[in-house]
Amino acid sequence: MSTPLTPFLGVREVASRLTGSAGDYDRLLEMARAKRYVLLSEATHGTREFYQTRADITRQLIMLGGFDAVAIEGDWPDVWRINRYVQGEGTDTAAEALGDFQRFPEWMWRNPEMLDFITWLHQHNTALVASKRVGVYGLDLYSLYRSAEAVIEYLQKTDPEQAAVARMHYAALDHVREPMTYGYEAAAGLRLPAQREVIEQLRRLRASEASLIEQDGIAAIDSHFFAEQNAIVVVNAEAYYRESFGHRVNTWNLRDAHMAQTLFGLAAYRQRRGGDGRIVVWAHNSHVGDARATESVSRHEWNLGQLVREQVGGAALLVGFTTYTGHVCAASEWGGEAERKWVRPARPDSWEHLFHSAGLDRFFLPLGDTVADVFREPLLERAIGVLYLPKTEYASHYFDAAIGAQFDALIHLDETSAIEPLSTALLP
Repeated sequence: MSTPLTPFLGVREVASRLTGSAGDYDRLLEMARAKRYVLLSEATHGTREFYQTRADITRQLIMLGGFDAVAIEGDWPDVWRINRYVQGEGTDTAAEALGDFQRFPEWMWRNPEMLDFITWLHQHNTALVASKRVGVYGLDLYSLYRSAEAVIEYLQKTDPEQAAVARMHYAALDHVREPMTYGYEAAAGLRLPAQREVIEQLRRLRASEASLIEQDGIAAIDSHFFAEQNAIVVVNAEAYYRESFGHRVNTWNLRDAHMAQTLFGLAAYRQRRGGDGRIVVWAHNSHVGDARATESVSRHEWNLGQLVREQVGGAALLVGFTTYTGHVCAASEWGGEAERKWVRPARPDSWEHLFHSAGLDRFFLPLGDTVADVFREPLLERAIGVLYLPKTEYASHYFDAAIGAQFDALIHLDETSAIEPLSTALLP
């Protein structure tokens, strides 16, 4: 195949139209065959088709590709409840398993598409032995106090003396239970930071691992890993909130470094309990696409996709998602209500507009060596998170990206619809 002369011709020549057939993702599955990590992104946090498509691809990666874990952009303890459900543990229904997502924006994971996926995964796992059951895990770090409580609860059951020490260490975070308040006071010198204490607690927990899990097999491995990862969350979240009010460290970098640390630790854990440790990731384009191919590099920012590529090279597959127009579930301010918002047609100088102009509606675009160069000149790319602010859309939602270096492949869905939260009706 000759190299196309323009991005438009590249799309027309290389893309595969998505028709809803069983073979829509055959090319993607072939690309994923030898990968350890497949990162599936989203251009918004509120598009139904992004969730549906990721779920469809993930089912095939699990059934046909041997992947045995899904890691999502959610808080560790909240997602662990989902993991227990899909593993067949406890008494939760599928809807109850989503019940720990209480902080804004709840709709990210409390939605019908997520409910359908974990219901399917629960059923899929019933035919498998415990060591081979597929798990679901959280990559994020916003659970400072809940994670501290989980460590203490684990130690109370396994080593009450250590639990008392943990209470003492975590008391340094004090009882405000508002992480931003803690971060401000620690950064401003109004209180002593808890950095030393939370790191010491993690060290003690790791040092006691052998004695705590020597008796009970997989169940003990699972419980200890859950507790240890919560202790890691406390360490990294303490730094995140403290540095949110400082000037030395980029908190975006802290967050994505935590995601990468969690992902690699998760792969090792899955292997330790008898699995393959091959993981599908669900997160936003801003985390999945290699930051070195975007304007983030000018701000000295890295992200999960970049860190994964740097660590494992070609063993990772980064898949981007884009949309041209439609509707999205998003808020107008932080902590605001979920709204069904119309997404403006993409700007003429954007990748989304170029993909729209190709006239294929929905397609899969591999960005391999043959065509990558033609997609390496930067255009604008749109990113909608939990807020959508159309009045300031250019400043709030667009950034420069060389998409051929940012991703290994891309899925474009031209017109998309808003996800429906399980817990609240969308405002008109």
